[in-house]
Amino acid sequence: MSTTFAHRRLSHDFIFRASPQLRRWMSVRPPSQDPATPPIPRKKVTIQTLQALRQSKTPISMLTAYDYPSALACSSSLLTDITLVGDSLAQVCLGYASTTQLTLSEMIHHAKAAARGTTHPFLIADMPFGTYHTSVQNAVANAVRLVQEGRVEGVKLEGGREIADVVRRLTDIGIPVMAHVGLLPQRHCALSGYKVQGKSAEAAKKVVTDALALQEAGAFAVVVEAVPLELGKYITDRLKIPTIGIGAGPHTSGQVLVYDDVMGTWSGHKAKFVRRFGNMKEIRDNAVQSYGEAVREGSFPDPQAESYTMDKIEWARFLENEISEDIR
Repeated sequence: MSTTFAHRRLSHDFIFRASPQLRRWMSVRPPSQDPATPPIPRKKVTIQTLQALRQSKTPISMLTAYDYPSALACSSSLLTDITLVGDSLAQVCLGYASTTQLTLSEMIHHAKAAARGTTHPFLIADMPFGTYHTSVQNAVANAVRLVQEGRVEGVKLEGGREIADVVRRLTDIGIPVMAHVGLLPQRHCALSGYKVQGKSAEAAKKVVTDALALQEAGAFAVVVEAVPLELGKYITDRLKIPTIGIGAGPHTSGQVLVYDDVMGTWSGHKAKFVRRFGNMKEIRDNAVQSYGEAVREGSFPDPQAESYTMDKIEWARFLENEISEDIR
């Protein structure tokens, strides 16, 4: 039994078994069963699993997560193959203007939380802007921190041939790397915004050569973002590793979307390639409004259904003691 597990078990036993008077009744009481455990187990997804899905032409499903609850949501479906702790958390979680403002420490913090909620999906994290650009040695040190402290199984890097040496070194020391070509959000300023890439013959050739170079450097998969669907299919046919499309058409090996876009909680710009599969923003906002109204009108909490009572004899003793203290 690990020290961490033993400590958790001891704390649980003390709070819930040592004394009925110490029993904790609150909305955040730990569940009796780990909610991260899916009802029907699926074997842990590995790089070999992903390659097998590609070879069988079974579309790969990848979704972002930023914390324990969103990682639990990803793990709740046996169809989720990869969970990505994306640097898009800079905007959807932290309110930053762009992904370039996210720090490594912030990414590690969120990756840890997501790791605790992840079961079968292969878990990877974006390396934030600036953490793999200054030198190969610096990139290795930062990637090792993400794996050791963030508890992820691989990292994702944006870029083309210019980061091939970094990818090669990381894979040489055993850190799986997912590449990312096409639109590179971390370089949106240099690209003059979030624009479709590879629309000309020359630009398309660059995206292809970048993807091939990163495959040769050892990447186990590549995200292809915001390119014409013809180019997305061509890259997928040329490569021997899975391609994960986001705005790259239906012919890539798999697809990825941002969790908040899928859930319909993001109120910012909606890209053309985004499909909202839920309307959680409306549900969330209605719940907050209803809660506020119930508090204002005094209907929450209900004195019977949502409140605790004290034994009448004990209450009488309490009042008697209080009155006696007041007299003295």
